[in-house]
Amino acid sequence: MTADEMKKLGWRQCDVILVTGDAYVDHPSFAMAILGRTLEYFGFKVGIIAQPDWHSAEDFKRLGPPRLFWGVSAGNMDSMVNHYTADKKIRHDDAYTPGNVNGARPDRAAMVYANRCREAFKGIPVVIGGIEASLRRTAHFDYWSETVKRSVIFDAKADILLYGNGEHSLVELALRLNAGEDIRCITDIRGSAVIVRTPPSGMPGIDMSSPGKNTPIEPVGVLEGVKKSDSDLTDLEREESTYPNARAEYILMPSYDDVKADQKLYAHSMYLVHNETNPYCARKLLQYHGDRAVLINTPPIPLTTAEMDLIYDLPYQRRPHPSYHEKIPAYEMIKNSVTSMRGCFGGCAFCTIAAHTGKFVQCRSEESILREINDIKDRVPGFAGVISDIGGPSANMYRLGCKNLKAMQSCRRESCLFPNVCRFLDTDQSPAVNLYRRARELSFIKKVFISSGIRLDLAILYPEYIKELVTYHVSGHLKVAPEHIADGALRYMHKPGVHTYDQFEEYFVRFSSQSGKHQQIIPYFIACHPGTTDEDMIELAVWLKKHNLQVDQVQNFYPTPLSNATTMYYTGFDPGEKIKDNTPGIFCVKGEIRRRIQKAILRYHDPENYEMIRDVLRKCGKDYLIGNSDRCLVPAAGKSEKSRKNGNRCSFRPASSESFNKNNRKRK
Repeated sequence: MTADEMKKLGWRQCDVILVTGDAYVDHPSFAMAILGRTLEYFGFKVGIIAQPDWHSAEDFKRLGPPRLFWGVSAGNMDSMVNHYTADKKIRHDDAYTPGNVNGARPDRAAMVYANRCREAFKGIPVVIGGIEASLRRTAHFDYWSETVKRSVIFDAKADILLYGNGEHSLVELALRLNAGEDIRCITDIRGSAVIVRTPPSGMPGIDMSSPGKNTPIEPVGVLEGVKKSDSDLTDLEREESTYPNARAEYILMPSYDDVKADQKLYAHSMYLVHNETNPYCARKLLQYHGDRAVLINTPPIPLTTAEMDLIYDLPYQRRPHPSYHEKIPAYEMIKNSVTSMRGCFGGCAFCTIAAHTGKFVQCRSEESILREINDIKDRVPGFAGVISDIGGPSANMYRLGCKNLKAMQSCRRESCLFPNVCRFLDTDQSPAVNLYRRARELSFIKKVFISSGIRLDLAILYPEYIKELVTYHVSGHLKVAPEHIADGALRYMHKPGVHTYDQFEEYFVRFSSQSGKHQQIIPYFIACHPGTTDEDMIELAVWLKKHNLQVDQVQNFYPTPLSNATTMYYTGFDPGEKIKDNTPGIFCVKGEIRRRIQKAILRYHDPENYEMIRDVLRKCGKDYLIGNSDRCLVPAAGKSEKSRKNGNRCSFRPASSESFNKNNRKRK
């Protein structure tokens, strides 16, 4: 991180310098640590510039110029999500910064950093990646400005954008540049996007620039009647030939100008992006921005278990750089946690995990995970024998996937679980159960918690997993995310019906009782999601009261680039379906006041919201929910509406029937 450290190592120059918006923590939960250690494994000298002062290029010169390229990332979080709440209010904290202080990175950090790198040392390739760049690889709707923006590669003036899991693509790029290739000629790496002026040479295309259009495009740059021999094939074409369903062709998407002018074309473009995410059958995408185009290559091949083990077995120090003197909250939260897998095949509409890391779950071996737990014991100061988590996006997806190789290589479903569980999906969660048992059998382990999300519709298909979880790995409260209970809202969230939650709760209560424990489920819900009406929110509020639950914090839907739900929010169309001329629009709540109303309905118990909720109930023809009986959501007007104080606030607090009866007696 410093010139002094380079001098001690005997380095005259770094091969690669990684720039990140996070404080540098050498822990495998931080992307820059993984990428830096992986490049080091392949023999490259790697420098890290963490949270540089972006107001000038001076701080970007601290390690001198990199020999091969700059690698730029906004950090583990999108900088705009890091800075602003779902209601566009400025946050005052940053868990990835020492002291939890906001302001250590700029808005749209990937773009700002990339331009400063270019300014600091001219002529050195600039590569952008990470979640912020990955989700902006194509023309996209920007919630914070309410506009459609270009692919970030143009505004960042980057040479290459790497999306998704970056290990394969970053190492390939480093090796090819090290071998002397010109960055301008490297346009074929999987998981990359580059700027071009013409379509890929010699490759046929399909014009799908509007819904219903499917017109072949003749390849350019190849003499008619001349057949290429195997020796003439590029490395990429030889690689593609190893996958039986891979198709060496590109799709012409609607242009940036078109999607900016026509919301239906925008929705269609997002349909194309999500339809080409299976790395085994995906095609390249080409989208023009004026007289230039962004060429999005096919997604990276998922990491094998051996590759995952290699990456996570690298010599991480598992702590922040010693130059930091204040605590870094993100590190404190995960320092004793272990990543077991990546990717998610759930396909929730509001989520971008699959768009970034892929729908195919990539897992480590049990032995590698147990080695890391031993490493935590030896490396983490003050370790008391408690592992805070073993998991990933969904803990119970560990080692699950498609049982039919042929089907997997040609599948274009975004979700293996919605609208129904795919018949080819392996739902046997015994590998996760066996992993948990081996982890807690280690002599120095006192407790292993599972804090990652649990996919409920998977769990109920394998009750033994729920029993294991409830009996040994819950701290007393288990957080789950049914998101809603109304069928209309769940349809557009691409989530299962409320019966899934009911079944899971039944198992949870039964197994908790059998283990002699009194434990609670803490469900999370989203307000203002596309397709969610005020009537849906009222239905959810009634359900909450029936189950004696009072929401203390509510998450409003947050439109982030490349999610299906964001497309619904902006266009009113679901990109998970083909867009047709007669496709009906989707109802979306927009504007601060309307969003505040839906949020208030879930907090039906807060006196500050009573008048707002009464107004909504009257407009929806549900006056019968206003009054003093147990079935009512809010009391009639004129009653005491003084806010109740809560000394120990949590995400949800159970409201007992006794407290409801007591309050009703007071009102009477």
